[in-house]
Amino acid sequence: MFNDIGPLELVTLVVLAVLVFGPDKLPKMIQDISRTIRKIREFSESAKQDIRQELGPEFKDFEFEDLNPKTFIRKQLENDDLGLKEIRNGFDLKKEMAEVADAVHGRDSDVATASSGSSGSSSGAVGGSVDMTKKRRSLEADERPPFDADAT
Repeated sequence: MFNDIGPLELVTLVVLAVLVFGPDKLPKMIQDISRTIRKIREFSESAKQDIRQELGPEFKDFEFEDLNPKTFIRKQLENDDLGLKEIRNGFDLKKEMAEVADAVHGRDSDVATASSGSSGSSSGAVGGSVDMTKKRRSLEADERPPFDADAT
């Protein structure tokens, strides 16, 4: 509760409490405050138990800390019911980006040639890159390629 109070601050609070309440009333005040805190904790725990009972047996492991969005998301990501780990492991972003870059620049990558050889069609990414290289070769040295607003 008071994790961020240092020893000097604690001594300052004790001295201030002695000055404000006096040495005679201070023990009685500490007892009253501790009794009040205990009652608040008991009330809070009974309210939590009532809510759990009203929710039913399917929420018996429900914790109120789960209502914090960060805790909820962390807990849901640990429960991998949707198979997200398999999807994440099956997707290699670097390989995909390398294939796209090779197709745009007109280079044949090892993966692209393997995929075009197995598919047997020339309408894939490799076929598109061949068409792009043909268009580049047909442009003159000082001529700029046409601007494509949809591509940007």
